[in-house]
Amino acid sequence: MNDTDTSGPESADAPLHRRGIKSYVLRAGRMTTAQTRGLEDVWPRLGLSLEDGRLDLDTLFGRRAPRVVEVGFGMGASLIEQAEAHPETDYIGIEVHAPGVGKLLDEADKRGLANLRVYREDALAVLEQCLPEASLDSVQLFFPDPWPKKKHHKRRIVQPAFVELVRTRLKPGGTLHMATDWEAYAEWMAEVMAEAPGYANTAEADSAPYVPRPDYRPLTKFEVRGERLGHGVWDLVHRRADD
Repeated sequence: MNDTDTSGPESADAPLHRRGIKSYVLRAGRMTTAQTRGLEDVWPRLGLSLEDGRLDLDTLFGRRAPRVVEVGFGMGASLIEQAEAHPETDYIGIEVHAPGVGKLLDEADKRGLANLRVYREDALAVLEQCLPEASLDSVQLFFPDPWPKKKHHKRRIVQPAFVELVRTRLKPGGTLHMATDWEAYAEWMAEVMAEAPGYANTAEADSAPYVPRPDYRPLTKFEVRGERLGHGVWDLVHRRADD
């Protein structure tokens, strides 16, 4: 870790929800007409909740297919692009902020996407309570809140307990793909993964611990702007390798 990031991740046996500490803050925001339509009209068809319990993913999607979960999809642009480009793959998005959920649902409906479902819930609760063990081909965590202040590092979602929970939900050979535009958080992620049992880094020796952006991860508008300004983005892809 660098000099500005001196506190480390929690121990592996720390409580998963870290004594009620959340990795996000719910913010009030105005809803557009399209976002409201998504939540009111499309949610009954594509929305999921904790009350649905443990899912049977084949029944949910009506087929067997590769399964990808994206944690914290923001306004959903990346997830929509992936689901549209890869109709052979099923996607589940998890996000707590209503405008983003509404936007994604509205877009999914307009584009006729049948391979996408959405939770408006805490991702840790969804992973624990709703997604079966060894059921996912990939879990994606793109540009999570870096909580840059040292006193807030305990809020970072990437902790040993989180990556262990993800590992149990991945199929053997499945991947955890993380991306961040904060170098200190990239170093934090790399530190957590270096100590995480049951994972293998997919990075080549000349780029380790990071990988070039995979083609399937769409560029965000902020990433394009950041590249123009010389800002870096770091991708980490680790494979479940214990079975």
